[in-house]
Amino acid sequence: PRSGTSMLMQMLAAGGLDVLADGLRKPDEDNPRGYLEFEPVKSLTKDSKWLFEARGKAVKIVVPLLDALAPDLACRVILVERDPEEVLDSQERMLIRRNQRLAAFPKRRWMLKEEYSRMLDRAKAMLTSRPSTQLLAIDHGMAISSPRLAAEKMNKFLGGGLDVAGMAAAVDPSLRRNRADVFN
Repeated sequence: PRSGTSMLMQMLAAGGLDVLADGLRKPDEDNPRGYLEFEPVKSLTKDSKWLFEARGKAVKIVVPLLDALAPDLACRVILVERDPEEVLDSQERMLIRRNQRLAAFPKRRWMLKEEYSRMLDRAKAMLTSRPSTQLLAIDHGMAISSPRLAAEKMNKFLGGGLDVAGMAAAVDPSLRRNRADVFN
């Protein structure tokens, strides 16, 4: 959570790609443009057959569930990479807004940051070793500072034909409220 996947999904939708989303999770203060999630993703470890019927559509899957992709499913994965400090800051602020308890003592935060980095490394290794899987990593900060470049990369990766200008216009830099390179 809080890695920038919703932003990339919004870019893909603005570019004209069909997005598999059910609208169950409504926009809120943490994500005012919406989450673009699909409830069956949460049960991906139990049932991934529906993915075969989703060919040609974008679906948001969080990194820990990528291992559940069917081995014989050809897919293209766009992995958003965000500075772990930004992810943790954003998660903490979301929890505070929701009046939930923080477990943010320094050692716990360091452990979470390390696990986040290991999880991304494992996911990239797994995805690059999968037959019939292509991987594109997009840096979250670059997508915000150079949305046209990010849109061009995603369009090329997906075979072209998307509205690159529309994709770039879908990025709202004001929604990046947690930056690792700026004192908060």
